[in-house]
Amino acid sequence: MSDGTREDAATSNTISGGIFFYAVVQGRDIAVQLPSQISPALSGLPAPASAFTGRDKHVEQLLADLAPRTGGAGGQRAALVSAVSGLAGIGKTELAVQTATRALNHPNNWFPGGVLFTDLAGYDPERRLSPVRALQGLLHALAIPGEHIPNGLEDRQRLYRSVLAAYAREGRRILVVIDNASTASQAGPLLPTDGTTAALVTSRHTLDGLDARLHDLDTLDEAASTTLLGQALRHARGHHDTRITDDPQAATVIARLCAGLPLAVRIAAATLAAAPTRPAASLAAALQAEHTRLDKLARPDRAVRAAFDLSYQYLTPDQARLFRLLPLNPGPDVSTAAAAHLAGTDPDHAETLLQYLAEAHLIEPAPAWGRWRMHDLVHLYADEHGRTHANTDQRDGARTRLFTHYQDTTQAADTHLNTHPGPRALHFSDRDHALQWLDAEHANLTVTATTASALGRPATTTSLALSLAQYLDYRRYFDDWITIATAALAVFREFGDRRGEGQALNNLGLALRAVRRFEEAIDAHTQAVTVYREFGNRRGEGQALNNLGLALREVRRFEEAIDAHTQDLAICREFGDRYGEGRALNNLGLALREVRRFQEAIDAHTQDLAICRELGDRYGEGGALNSLGLALQLVRRFEEAIDAHTQGLAICRELGDRYGEGRALNNLGAALREVRRFEEPIDAHTQDLAICRELGDRHGEGLALNNLGAALRAVRRFEEAIDAHTQDLAICRELGDRHGEGRALNNLGLALQLVRRFEEAIDVHTQAATVFRECGDRHGEGQALNNSGLALQLVRRFEEAIDAYTQATTLFRETGDRYSESTALSGWAITHNERWLRQS
Repeated sequence: MSDGTREDAATSNTISGGIFFYAVVQGRDIAVQLPSQISPALSGLPAPASAFTGRDKHVEQLLADLAPRTGGAGGQRAALVSAVSGLAGIGKTELAVQTATRALNHPNNWFPGGVLFTDLAGYDPERRLSPVRALQGLLHALAIPGEHIPNGLEDRQRLYRSVLAAYAREGRRILVVIDNASTASQAGPLLPTDGTTAALVTSRHTLDGLDARLHDLDTLDEAASTTLLGQALRHARGHHDTRITDDPQAATVIARLCAGLPLAVRIAAATLAAAPTRPAASLAAALQAEHTRLDKLARPDRAVRAAFDLSYQYLTPDQARLFRLLPLNPGPDVSTAAAAHLAGTDPDHAETLLQYLAEAHLIEPAPAWGRWRMHDLVHLYADEHGRTHANTDQRDGARTRLFTHYQDTTQAADTHLNTHPGPRALHFSDRDHALQWLDAEHANLTVTATTASALGRPATTTSLALSLAQYLDYRRYFDDWITIATAALAVFREFGDRRGEGQALNNLGLALRAVRRFEEAIDAHTQAVTVYREFGNRRGEGQALNNLGLALREVRRFEEAIDAHTQDLAICREFGDRYGEGRALNNLGLALREVRRFQEAIDAHTQDLAICRELGDRYGEGGALNSLGLALQLVRRFEEAIDAHTQGLAICRELGDRYGEGRALNNLGAALREVRRFEEPIDAHTQDLAICRELGDRHGEGLALNNLGAALRAVRRFEEAIDAHTQDLAICRELGDRHGEGRALNNLGLALQLVRRFEEAIDVHTQAATVFRECGDRHGEGQALNNSGLALQLVRRFEEAIDAYTQATTLFRETGDRYSESTALSGWAITHNERWLRQS
């Protein structure tokens, strides 16, 4: 273009308003008409689904990565590439589309250049795009004519990145979305390197080779799944379709059986949409059957099984075999060691296989390293393939190896839980190590024990039932213990194993007593005594008698309990069983205490303590000290009791025995209260309460609240005391603990008296007396009557008060409680005097 003044002036040609990567013909007589901007194909992003929920946190995280950022010098610094990975059908593509749509429509115009989207179909061998082909499509979308696109990968990659950089320099930043990549090498060449262009990548594998910010996408929770189900159905059928809201229970079942997999939830919604008269409950019922669930989660254009197929076909033979064997583990997760036994390989090789399966998101690491779990629908899928390849995989042998591993290791761990002397298996270094393994495998061992018999392995059921007894008792997994013991009992009876039957009955009785099903416990232990006597097993008979005595004491059949423990004690001494002797003495002392033979109880507990110390049984020593302290309290030797409970508490803490620690704190608090050290008991009972709630020990929680209330009364925190006793009362009624209910009512009445709510106090003391009378607790009835007499006296109902004190005096005299008898007589005398003064 000439300036019109000089013939030899330099000619200048300028093209503006576009970006060009190919030849442009220019000349004096050629006019080039350029658009204001080139409109390349940057609108290929799929439409976002209208039904989308439960992913707000992930969208926010991805948007934060995509936002333009400025560095310290004022220019943009490199944006992170974000790689989203997860199981097939988990919603990776939808998350990327939803995020890209929001980023594209951001009010600050983050991506004025638009969005490049490509589906690499990385897991479909027929559709899979190589990086070379993918780059060709992306360059076309960027308005590069085909004749100017080079052939080689490196040349296409350089051109592609140059184009993205040029767009960014022109203020037209682009978002690149690379969907469904199978490997880092497939996605890597498509990533921008200009430091401003952002990228989102999705894959079923964790693509840690992309130098990207990694995002793992998990399943939806049940609430989000239910919401998605309703959204998708209403989108398909309109808001008048209320099948999900009309039957929330069925909707919840469908969501649960879809296991939080968005693909499965959308298929379930589509199934309902295709049959507008079908109730949600019908689909929920159809999905219940595990063996056909994957068949039901399919539509003509999509299926859960087909989505999993694409991941499964990428596995090597060893990986595929382990994948197919993993469902043989009956529990919710599997350890690397257990997986090694399944595969018949060493742990190192097993870990390598498991890590690959996790990277492919066919399994996932559990929160604790070394443990792995599988999505419910993937579990069904893997099991289907496992049954098909049962002979090839030697499936029966794999299950045998796994169950043998569980049996042998549990037996080894059990040797470390024994508190009496004996050999300890070398498999574990110490008791804590054994407990760690049992804690980690608890769920697997429980399910294995209860299902092994049905799988043709009854020996696994019985072995685990016996080996787990100490652990389940220690950790207070009583419901599991009942289930396992019942399963073992059925096996022993089926095979006519009377010795095993006696052991199972004994364990079942202990578990039943722990959940306060006392009559059933008594029946189980009585049967165990009969079985052991039948074949002359005196040691077993003694154990059964000991346990029978404990159950009898709980229903206040104290004389029978004393007799049972006395028989057990004789048998232990007959065989020189010092450990059993100490146990019998402790339990005999507990029963003697209940019939107010306190000195005999102290003597029994003192003997038990000496035996435990002789044997080095720290666990038993802690229990003996606790029992001794309680007996000492009853003869008002409070300082000695405090010392005993303090020693017992230290031992429980040393052993990590949280249950024993709570009981020791409770009893120590009661003793401290008696010597008027009032703040210390409040602290002790508060700690005990926290431990009981931590362990889910509702009965212990009630006891802690009862004693906390008593301590609060002593420092005049009356309203808090009333609240504590009211909570205790509610727990006792919830558990059906009638004796505890009487105790709670009695103490609640005392607290009510202190705030002058006398009529309420009289009512609850009267209820307490009735409950104790029904339970046959004459002493407790006397206490309730005595307290009722005090409240009646304070409201000047003198005749009723005198009658209450008279009954209480009789009951205390009958039970030999001279101290309480004196208190009741004193109340009776004071009331007589007040009545006489009033009448005068």
